[in-house]
Amino acid sequence: GSSALIVRYLAKLSSVGSINDEETCERLRGLIHKQVQICKRSVEVMDAVRHGAQLAIDECQFQFRNRRWNCSTLDTMPVFGKVVTQGTREAAFVYAISAASVAFAVTRACSSGELEKCGCDHNVHGVSPEGFQWSGCSDNIAYGVAFSQSFVDVRERSKGQSPSRALMNLHNNEAGRKAILSHMRVECKCHGVSGSCEVKTCWKAMPPFRKVGNAIKEKFDGATEVEQRKVGTTKVLVPRNSQFKPHTDEDLVYLEPSPDFCDHDPRTPGMLGTAGRQCNRTSKAIDGCELMCCGRGFQTEEVEVVDRCSCKFHWCCYVKCKQCRKMVEMHTCR
Repeated sequence: GSSALIVRYLAKLSSVGSINDEETCERLRGLIHKQVQICKRSVEVMDAVRHGAQLAIDECQFQFRNRRWNCSTLDTMPVFGKVVTQGTREAAFVYAISAASVAFAVTRACSSGELEKCGCDHNVHGVSPEGFQWSGCSDNIAYGVAFSQSFVDVRERSKGQSPSRALMNLHNNEAGRKAILSHMRVECKCHGVSGSCEVKTCWKAMPPFRKVGNAIKEKFDGATEVEQRKVGTTKVLVPRNSQFKPHTDEDLVYLEPSPDFCDHDPRTPGMLGTAGRQCNRTSKAIDGCELMCCGRGFQTEEVEVVDRCSCKFHWCCYVKCKQCRKMVEMHTCR
């Protein structure tokens, strides 16, 4: 079923030690047979995939830190809970960020020279139309994306997945990778007498992963609710509301509306509810106590926080600070 999740094995991957031989591939719980085969063929790439897994979890938790569903990873399976086994927009985000993080981490490993299979992107060379020289190490995003496509997407192409859910996951995986591709940038260095730009060498670089996370979070906020239709013999996803313009390759799509995430449901891993979560008393947004606590009210307590304060710079060269204690009000949902 659709709970054979990419993210389930990602969290497993992020918690294993180094992946350095083919036997480790056999022991990775949650991988399907085809992924174990890819793992064995590409053992050296798998450590990058593991870093990518951690990156995805960290970024998801950062992006959702102020929302009712805060992307909490659980030790229970599947990771991220039931939220991801349903075709919700939260699931769409998790798939997109996961596919992107694998592409990102593998690309980073290529550029840093850790992998024999890939290095810098040598297709970027010669003189650009703007007149600078392509040189340095351009990020080999094509390799990272191709690896993510084969390793991450193979799950959706395996049996036992509902067709509409497989289409949704594949679409969102690709949208995640597109978030890197559409934010690639040119970085340059000047050469010449005392830093004058007589000669400028440039290379193509990925954006910082935070920027990728921000882009995918924006797509989450404007995600399209879709349903499966048959067009001729192929199945495609189309907006449920025909008034909406069709989604692009970069948009996220989802099949069913999200729960409100208010209440803890012991039967449903990942449905932790918002009891005990911190909230912002003055905000009217989702991080405010009214919405975060779902109208159940909140408790306020005075807690002591210790900060560094009255810092002074001493010649030369260190900073000395005092520790200040102050009382602040902390609000937590009932």
